[in-house]
Amino acid sequence: MSTLAVFGGKPVREQLFAAYNTIGEEEIKAVTETLRTGVLSKYLGCWHEDFFGGPKVQEFEKMWAEKNQAKYAISVNSNTSGLVAALGAAGIQPGDEVIVSPYTMSASAISCVFWGGIPVFADIDENTFCMSPATIAAKITSHTKAILVVHIFGHPCDMDPIMELAKKHNLVVIEDCAQAPFGKYKGRFVGTLGHMGVFSLNYHKHIHTGEGGVITTNHDFYAEKCQLIRNHAEAVADAKGVTDYTNLYGFNFRFPEIEAAMGIEQLKKVDYLLDTRIKNAEFLEKELRSIKYLDTCKAAEDVKHCYYIQVMKYFSEKNGGLPRKKYLKALSAELPSSYMREKDPLVGGGYVKPLYLQGIYQNKKIHFHGRNPEDYKYNKGLCPVAETMHEKQLISHEFMRSSMSQNDLIQVVEAFYKIDKNMDEIIQRQNEL
Repeated sequence: MSTLAVFGGKPVREQLFAAYNTIGEEEIKAVTETLRTGVLSKYLGCWHEDFFGGPKVQEFEKMWAEKNQAKYAISVNSNTSGLVAALGAAGIQPGDEVIVSPYTMSASAISCVFWGGIPVFADIDENTFCMSPATIAAKITSHTKAILVVHIFGHPCDMDPIMELAKKHNLVVIEDCAQAPFGKYKGRFVGTLGHMGVFSLNYHKHIHTGEGGVITTNHDFYAEKCQLIRNHAEAVADAKGVTDYTNLYGFNFRFPEIEAAMGIEQLKKVDYLLDTRIKNAEFLEKELRSIKYLDTCKAAEDVKHCYYIQVMKYFSEKNGGLPRKKYLKALSAELPSSYMREKDPLVGGGYVKPLYLQGIYQNKKIHFHGRNPEDYKYNKGLCPVAETMHEKQLISHEFMRSSMSQNDLIQVVEAFYKIDKNMDEIIQRQNEL
């Protein structure tokens, strides 16, 4: 019998990995104490001292701003609503173009559509998987109003040349930091490099409050705009003395007291959680780099990578032509998933289908506001690097999570090398996979 689990052998590991759960007694105590106050939200949708929310919300925002070395932090109920608020604050109007990544969560691109903006997709860099200054520059037109960069997988974009482009063309830069909390670029925190940064507190992020998000900025104008858009702007603007009514529409993007209480406790843990992820990821990158058909994608020297997930590139042409899907099937058989996610393997191929291939873009079901829809091409081949990564090369995994023990990591490495050692058999029997 083969030693490979995919062909009936014993797997490297049979026990499920521990679930990734950052919620502990501290959060339970904080939530209980907040419940006992009876103040679960204190926002008023008018110009009043409670316009900015309750005491826990304001405490959380102060902590987040200080930790990010940002002047302002504005909590919201999701990263998505944060992006909508930030693009509204940027003054996006119908027909304005916003340059976005094709290889990210869908909200990063669709958020500009709420204001009538048109997403323009710029391809990603094959090493960082972020949009590059060169791909962004190629997409700038007279209609471009903003650039929405995504620090994808936790790896910061190359921000200095992007900001130079923005200054040259008078563009607003918004950083989607959902996967990169407290990451750094050349010693500076992401979320403070552009005009605004937006973070996620969704349940599967580094730290979380179930759902939630935060906007950071060092600009008074953008902070005020985001605060207004978060909380019924049109009902507040007159009494507050606002003179610029651009995009002051009434949303309720407010972040409640219970979530803020959790967020305060989560912030106290984030350094340990993030440092452990980085340590684990660096261990795996070092241990696996000798496998000839894998590129373990070492982080750039001048960034602090947050490793929302860890990625590598798989080259089938260096591995007897074995398709990525079959390689991953053999690998996954050696390693189980985790508690609470029994049906989801911790390793997979690709990330998301390039966004412009979604039906809403393929069928041109966004509004182009007088522009010729045919001028906006969302065809296959638009972003070849993103397509190659998704369809052929990219492997993503979660084995670097802070819940992984050293023994867990060693077993992961053993599984990769067990597959490598028995690759001839896998190639010979690939029709059985």
